[in-house]
Amino acid sequence: MVDEVLAGRVRALVGARVPVLERRMFGGVAFLVGGHLAVGVSGRQGAVMVRVPAEETARLLTEPGTRPFVMNGRHAAGWLLVEPSAVEDDDDLAQWVDAGVDHARSLPPKPGAEG
Repeated sequence: MVDEVLAGRVRALVGARVPVLERRMFGGVAFLVGGHLAVGVSGRQGAVMVRVPAEETARLLTEPGTRPFVMNGRHAAGWLLVEPSAVEDDDDLAQWVDAGVDHARSLPPKPGAEG
């Protein structure tokens, strides 16, 4: 089950920065920028999912409250999960949302993509 309060906080932060498309994905809610998933709230993982540059994944995983995003039994480079306890503060959440949005904006928009 998705933490709707957390999803609402993420929604407000993303929507204040860029056009965004919201979709239900991975048992949670995902926020797409330029057609790329930037950040989401995972229902199964119970955390904020953040897309980051693959080469920065290891460094960012040293930040408090982070853990690898695992898909099909493998750690996915360029993705991490941030525990809800690490984003209770609005500034902390904004930092992670900004990281995901900034990375998504650095990618070429997908053709026909909204948000």
